[in-house]
Amino acid sequence: MLAMVRTFVAIELDDVLCDALTHVQERLRHSEGGRAGRWVNPKGIHLTLKFLGDVPATMLDQVRQAVERACQGVAPFTLTLGGLGCFPNVRRPRVVWVGVRDAAGCLAPLQRAVEGELEHLGFPREQRGFQPHLTLARVKEGAAVDEVAALGKMVAESPVSDLASMTVNAVSVMKSDLHPEGAIYTELCRIPLSGSAGV
Repeated sequence: MLAMVRTFVAIELDDVLCDALTHVQERLRHSEGGRAGRWVNPKGIHLTLKFLGDVPATMLDQVRQAVERACQGVAPFTLTLGGLGCFPNVRRPRVVWVGVRDAAGCLAPLQRAVEGELEHLGFPREQRGFQPHLTLARVKEGAAVDEVAALGKMVAESPVSDLASMTVNAVSVMKSDLHPEGAIYTELCRIPLSGSAGV
């Protein structure tokens, strides 16, 4: 039987960003609506550029090469965390997230390049536009309506300005193993960003 690997391409966060996310999470978690959320382990939070799903193990080398091509000429850049929100919105929260910005405008072109290179391998383009974000929690199935409303209200009333920044030096191809207690992520390979700024 063909071995399949649940795969995605992401930017891994450094400890400074993980700590900043932990503080935001803790504040929300202990708020009135905190019980409505399934809170993500901060160590497992990453910025997904492209989710591929189940990929034949024999294709992983091609995936790595595609991501290498996408990263060619891209210089390291700075990401800043800031802004708190919900999908689809704070009145009907399903996902609680923290926003991500890059002043240099490198992230969106990098994501498009990754998307484009992987499309050549047969992975369809994402129809929704790229909205860079980090997921803090997903609302539990069957959560009490008042708790869900309280969580959305807390998010709406918690302006989160610039929390922390990090320099992005690499893009990773990741494996996700699903377990009852949550997904376990393993880095399969790391592609350094070695372009020079201003090129």
